[in-house]
Amino acid sequence: MEDHTDDPRLGDLVLLKGNEAVCEGAIWAGCRFFFGYPITPQNQIPEMMSRRMPEVGGTYLQAESELAAISMVHGASSAGARAMTSSSSPGISLMQEGLSYLAGAELPCVVVNIQRGGPGLGNIAGAQSDYLQAVSGAHGDMFLPVYAPGSVQEIYDFVAEAFDTADRVRGPVIVLADAMLGQMTEAMRPRVDACPPAPEKPWATVGARNRAPNLITSLYTQPDSLAQHNRRIRARFESETRELCRADECLTEDADVILVSYGISSRSCQTACELLRESGVRTGLFRPTVVRPFPEARLAQLAARARLVVSVEMSLGQLVKDVRLAVQGRAPVTVLGRPGGTYSTSPEIAEFVVTTLQQMAS
Repeated sequence: MEDHTDDPRLGDLVLLKGNEAVCEGAIWAGCRFFFGYPITPQNQIPEMMSRRMPEVGGTYLQAESELAAISMVHGASSAGARAMTSSSSPGISLMQEGLSYLAGAELPCVVVNIQRGGPGLGNIAGAQSDYLQAVSGAHGDMFLPVYAPGSVQEIYDFVAEAFDTADRVRGPVIVLADAMLGQMTEAMRPRVDACPPAPEKPWATVGARNRAPNLITSLYTQPDSLAQHNRRIRARFESETRELCRADECLTEDADVILVSYGISSRSCQTACELLRESGVRTGLFRPTVVRPFPEARLAQLAARARLVVSVEMSLGQLVKDVRLAVQGRAPVTVLGRPGGTYSTSPEIAEFVVTTLQQMAS
């Protein structure tokens, strides 16, 4: 995790839940419009926003559904406001059409997904089974940045940063966490400096008395014009997100076994690396903190000198697809996946690695 000890921009330590950190990070970043609908395990977010938004001069509105919430974000963003919503897995599914409309209309916003077990209604336990949904967006050619925090501090930091990223790419940004992180209470340090002002948005629909009216739409009826529109969105995504290709590394300097994991499951992997090194297996952790764009170049470098790469995730194998694309056969890749809101403990991860290495040697 990043060391914030000597950062003068940060205040004293406070105890916050992950869901509460979502709210405070958004408020610091200048979010003044929140629209949401209750669903466990992210209910503290709309609950807290219903209190905090009026305190900072913002607007909170509980929508009648997730479809309505994402549509309200569309309206506020069209007027140039920093707006957000949050939900959990089934609710995010209901927002998919709205997300695509926001992307097509080039409207910035932040959407937080506190993942739960699925498919279907599932349960309220923490899971990572929405990974492919997040990185692939919704229908059409979509390119959404996706942050993957691994602590309460990172939830706060990444939500705040996501608003700047959304303005640069002019589209939705996803913050992908899970029920464990959302409900976890940790010490963290909030920002005490002033948030830089949001950029001017000359495209916003804020009145046209002294200029030509702006038109915000995702409707391009002619194939050539839609193709040109898609290429423009893609070019902006690629130019504005290069610096987002980043990951946190632990003990990778001499590692010949690489664990790849994000979010809450990466914390078990960090201890597993220490257990494996005690038994003589040089193991390191590669933790993407942004999963779209995926930091594939660095993972490819690590895989070039590895004898095994293991994707550890709380799903049956979704992150592993990006891992395999990055590794491109440089080393064997396998997955240790746990679905339904279950997770692998550090000893289980270590045992899996040792067993896999033994099978490879036999």
